[in-house]
Order: sequence, then C-alpha cells, then structure tokens
Amino acid sequence: MILRFTSVQENSLRYIVTAVSFIGLFGGGFLSGGKRKHKGWLIGGVTGLIYSLIVFLSQFLGYDRLFDVEQVIYHVCYTLIAMMGGILGVNIATSNSRTA
Repeated sequence: MILRFTSVQENSLRYIVTAVSFIGLFGGGFLSGGKRKHKGWLIGGVTGLIYSLIVFLSQFLGYDRLFDVEQVIYHVCYTLIAMMGGILGVNIATSNSRTA
C-alpha cells in the first residue's frame, strides 16, 4: 500500500525493511537472552537462524529461488545482530537479578 499510494520508491523502502529487520532481530535476541539468563550468544544465534530459515523457506517454496551471495551476507549479519542482542539481554537480566 505504501508503494501504491505514496511516492516512495521500492529502492528506498528496501533500506527501511533492512533497518526494521536489524532492530527486530536485535530485540528478539535481547528478549530471548534475557529470559534464558545464560548463553545469550547461543539463543540469540538460534533466533537469527530461525528467522533466516523462515525467509529461506518462503523464498524457496514461494519463488523457487535460493539465496544469492548478497542475501547470505545479510542473513549472516542478521544472525550476528541477534547474537549481540542475546548477549546484551543476558548481561542486563543478570545484573538486574543481582541487584534485586
């Protein structure tokens, strides 16, 4: 709807989708790491891998296309961002439980 009813081009919307994905995966890793309270890098990495698997399956089954090199780089970065969120979530959750 945004593309149809506004003057926004698809190329500029691509950067917004990428930024929202990074923020969402960081938040997902943060929340999952905070709930687990240990091994945040692992649970964050699993969060990123699940996201990448869902995107891969929808692309492969829906469009009959595999990831290209650019998409592999994006999804590796998505997983790393989710891992960082998981690490931060564990550290913040652990420090809050120590002070309480």
